[in-house]
Amino acid sequence: MSVRVLLVDDDPLVIAGLRMLLAGDPGVQVVGEAADGSELVDAVVRNRPDVVLLDVRMPGTDGVSALRELCGSVREQPAVVMLTTFGAEPIVLDALRAGAAGFLLKHTPPDQIIAAIHAAAAGESRVSPIVLRQLIDHVARGERPMTEDPLEGLSDRERDVAMAVADGLANAEIGERLYLSVGSVKAHISSALAKLGLDNRVQLAIAAHEARSRGAR
Repeated sequence: MSVRVLLVDDDPLVIAGLRMLLAGDPGVQVVGEAADGSELVDAVVRNRPDVVLLDVRMPGTDGVSALRELCGSVREQPAVVMLTTFGAEPIVLDALRAGAAGFLLKHTPPDQIIAAIHAAAAGESRVSPIVLRQLIDHVARGERPMTEDPLEGLSDRERDVAMAVADGLANAEIGERLYLSVGSVKAHISSALAKLGLDNRVQLAIAAHEARSRGAR
């Protein structure tokens, strides 16, 4: 079945561009549009999307505030991928804490936007490499305390999977790299998150990048 997508952006040109882009993927169906974050909850209830592409900066209700309202109002929530023209760290962190399933720059290559939509629909998180790099630098400046080895306590296989997550690979791609089934990859990710006390694969990616930069093993 096609992934049902809702577009939320105050710029008609962006909406038109996304519609044209997604029309090229038979596995994606745009089911609705909204021009402001204040319309998000009603649009989700009305269109029942699997994934929402949500602009961060809008003149009325911004994307992060709209996402918080959505999380507090709708029981069966779609995955939300945030879109922005820049990757300011506080906004990214606020969006991820609010429950975003991904964070992409608007100039992200079309194939990566489509891949992020499918990943979000499958329960995975995707963050643009530039944005992820900013988050890693944010951690490196001491904004979040880290242990000597950020992946301490993981098995060798869990560590390998975490490193693959940090490389931006989807579960199927990780399985191909490590000769694992998709189910095994999901199980290793879940186990790693539980052992490290993390909430999502974006946090796991940050920890893995930090471990790699420190040469921890």
